[in-house]
Amino acid sequence: MADIAQDDLKWLGGGRINAERPFKQVSIAVLTVSDTRDEESDTSGDILAKRIEAAGHRVAAREIVRDDVDAIRKVVKNWTSSGQVDAIISTGGTGITGRDVTPEAIEPLMSKKIDGFSTIFHMLSYQTVGLSTLQSRATAGIVDGVFVFCLPGSNGAVKDGWDKVIRWQLDSRHGPCNMVELMPRLDER
Repeated sequence: MADIAQDDLKWLGGGRINAERPFKQVSIAVLTVSDTRDEESDTSGDILAKRIEAAGHRVAAREIVRDDVDAIRKVVKNWTSSGQVDAIISTGGTGITGRDVTPEAIEPLMSKKIDGFSTIFHMLSYQTVGLSTLQSRATAGIVDGVFVFCLPGSNGAVKDGWDKVIRWQLDSRHGPCNMVELMPRLDER
């Protein structure tokens, strides 16, 4: 983790890792939203979990839930109210079919939406899948003082979302700023 490949630096968007800053481990829950995945076939959840741990963070919880608004909300609310989760990353259910309901489930729970996440995700996704990025409704925001990132269910989208965006914003050493330094202040009034 201390060595960052030169290719990775271009994804820092002008930012950098400041070795003088301390690394702070983040507790991240992984939610797979799918009617067809189980523990054996949840490849996108596996990719996220492995990358989270490789970055030095902790997988605080992991669950697979069907494409159902109430089921998704129940898991998210349980995690955000537990005090054990700093961030949630979901994979799946962000498409445009009738069964894709992750944004409908999570966005109403958000006290603040992070509009720039979707913009940046689509910009980077376009470089990988071209115009097919239009079929994603990737989103992010804050629910009960916890960052929530909703990624598409494809392995490529999960890799792009984590490797090129979320990883850096959940690294306390990333500058000029990062989301970790904001965590203690998310519930300020």
